[in-house]
Amino acid sequence: MTPPFPVPSRFLRPAALAALAVLALTGCAGTPGDPAQAQRPETPGSSLNAGFPLELDNCGTAVSLDAPPERVVAIKSTSTELLLALGLGEKIVGTAFADGPVPEAWADAHVPPVLAEKVPSREAVLGLAPDLVFAGWESNFSADGAGERAQLDELGVASYVSPAACQGDGYRPSPLTFDDVFASIEEAGDLFGAQEAAADLVEAQRVELAGLTPSDKGLSALWYSSGSDTPYVGAGSGAPQLLMESAGLENIAAGIDAGWSPYSWEAVAEADPDVIVLVDSAWGSVEKKKSVLESHPVISRLSAVQEGRYLVVPFAASEAGVRNVETVRSLAEQLAALD
Repeated sequence: MTPPFPVPSRFLRPAALAALAVLALTGCAGTPGDPAQAQRPETPGSSLNAGFPLELDNCGTAVSLDAPPERVVAIKSTSTELLLALGLGEKIVGTAFADGPVPEAWADAHVPPVLAEKVPSREAVLGLAPDLVFAGWESNFSADGAGERAQLDELGVASYVSPAACQGDGYRPSPLTFDDVFASIEEAGDLFGAQEAAADLVEAQRVELAGLTPSDKGLSALWYSSGSDTPYVGAGSGAPQLLMESAGLENIAAGIDAGWSPYSWEAVAEADPDVIVLVDSAWGSVEKKKSVLESHPVISRLSAVQEGRYLVVPFAASEAGVRNVETVRSLAEQLAALD
């Protein structure tokens, strides 16, 4: 498992802002029974909007908020699931680009309307009058997508991407660690005024992660995400690497400094992985991937394919987010079942 390291400074708010928040809470506090105080909104795990105003450097874009967002458009499953895990589902006014069904743990939570099957248009987003668009990928913000971040800001709509998904130089975690994942959860707690809920969630995940035992068999693995003529695989510095490494698997594409990368079937054949992780998605099901592997003239001869040594990961759980610890547990259990 990759050893932890200190949280990057970009996750920390300036001390001046913290002082300003304290002054706002102490100098402006009303007397008991003050109607104005009674009407101030609270979010789960918050204390009268503690920590606001808030300024963040998010993937190189400045984000400024005077209060926790109340109307959120969530793009990608990682964004939606994080809000649900923090008990903030009621703030979601629309979702888009779901990578799979919501896990059973949150099946009874608030179910927001689906804005689009893929990336929504800026017009569709603005039609919901959000005060924040929370996207899973930076690429979700574009002129032909949800809108460019600067344009949204000019219209009074803040934008945000989980720091663990940042791709720019100086912002992309390389390699991604669980400290990065947990820091992203904690920053979301700051963003939504739900610091206590975020702290509780991170603590629970740290305890669960510490209780998992990675395989000690030294098994090698291919993370097969998509593609047929050219496989697109989990490389050496993103979520797939973190998940495999935490489960005790050696990634055959670990030498590539990327989260995901095109690969070659020749390289796969040469590495002859002990197991193959199949990413299950609506556009690339497990059965489709098995068909590609088992019909390939060379790959079909690999022992992992002939003996069906497959592990399955839902696409929504394969990116940095609240389901990563759960995914490590699943990989460990599937490896045990193969034994």
